Amino acid sequence: MNGVTPPVIRRVTTLDLPVQSFAWPFAEARRADIDAHFSEKQREKPALWNGRVLLGRNPVFSGDRLSASYFETDFASFLAWRDWGFPDPSVFNGFGMGALLCADGAFVLGEMGQHTANAGRIYFPSGTPDLDDIRDGAVDISGSVTRELEEETGLVPGEYDSEPHWHCFYTGTALAMIRVLHVYMPGDDLRERIERNLASQRKPELSAIHLVRSARDLNSAMPRFVTAFIEAQLASRL
Repeated sequence: MNGVTPPVIRRVTTLDLPVQSFAWPFAEARRADIDAHFSEKQREKPALWNGRVLLGRNPVFSGDRLSASYFETDFASFLAWRDWGFPDPSVFNGFGMGALLCADGAFVLGEMGQHTANAGRIYFPSGTPDLDDIRDGAVDISGSVTRELEEETGLVPGEYDSEPHWHCFYTGTALAMIRVLHVYMPGDDLRERIERNLASQRKPELSAIHLVRSARDLNSAMPRFVTAFIEAQLASRL
């Protein structure tokens, strides 16, 4: 998620993300190398699973609409593409994020566990879309956020209110679609609730919960688009 171009930031209300058939040249040409790389990563982190994921191509921002096409590939190919410095710049990882905002103004972020592919990184509940996120032939980013939020925090629809628009941060290799989710309890209370939920799971994705109330709470373990989003949100309150 480091990106190769300066971030392009847009606010949109409509996501038009059809899933289309596409044979990814990178995945086909580097198959043997990709499989070897994944085997090595799996030896380091046995919990890694080579499931199917959805990546994006051809993003277009027009007014309040984001359009892009998605295609299916395996997680091993995605991981190699990421780890090798994004050798195919025509593809991006386009995912939704639920920016939990508490009644006292605290944002709630999770730290990824050591057994995950993003160990130690701190960001809002999110995940690369997979086949469960396809609705009527398109990627349902809103549904993806709902699913990831429940898996990572235990929060379910009805326990938060979603703002209607998405803050889209495009870096060239990543497209983060961030939606503010209002939770009507103080940050400390929500953190405690999420921690109880994590304690009940056999192998939770998150290892810690972080609260951000000011720029002083930001750190280098947070992706730049996350800190940029929070900085903009904090500035808008002044």
